Amino acid sequence: MHDSDRVANLLGAAALVLTDLTVGGATEAAGLSVSGAAALVTLTAQPGVSVTELGRRVGLSQSAAARMVDSLQADGLVERKPNPYSRNWVTVHPTAAGRRTARRLLTARSRPLADAVAALDDGEQGELSRLLAKMLERLYENVGNAQYMCRLCDRGCCRAAGSTCPVGAAEDRGAEPSD
Repeated sequence: MHDSDRVANLLGAAALVLTDLTVGGATEAAGLSVSGAAALVTLTAQPGVSVTELGRRVGLSQSAAARMVDSLQADGLVERKPNPYSRNWVTVHPTAAGRRTARRLLTARSRPLADAVAALDDGEQGELSRLLAKMLERLYENVGNAQYMCRLCDRGCCRAAGSTCPVGAAEDRGAEPSD
């Protein structure tokens, strides 16, 4: 039996290092802030959300999200379009340059993750996949926002080979956030 404090500590160290490597590489590759990078990835997966909704998905207030969208728009990475259902709202869409930048940052994000997973054989990778899915489902119960949890995810990976995103599955089941 493993000491759960040791396992939690090792997980924390691995999570922190992987976060530093993935976020640092992604933001450097894109030349963006973390929230700007997350916004581009989010918009590439689901274009056409409002500034307020985009802010919610990347963890920003409405005013901070508006400033971030202004900056991304000035860089030619996103554009605002009128909402077809309401004249008072606009939606945000990635431009072609924004989609290219999102692909570049997801590639940079994946490198250190793939390198870390390469230390495991196929069986260990399968077991880690199962365990991470289980942990993500529990984490969803605490966070309660799949869009926020997956803001820098390569969403195609969770759909590859008929797989299901564990965070999306938890959301679909209606898992309640814990207090």
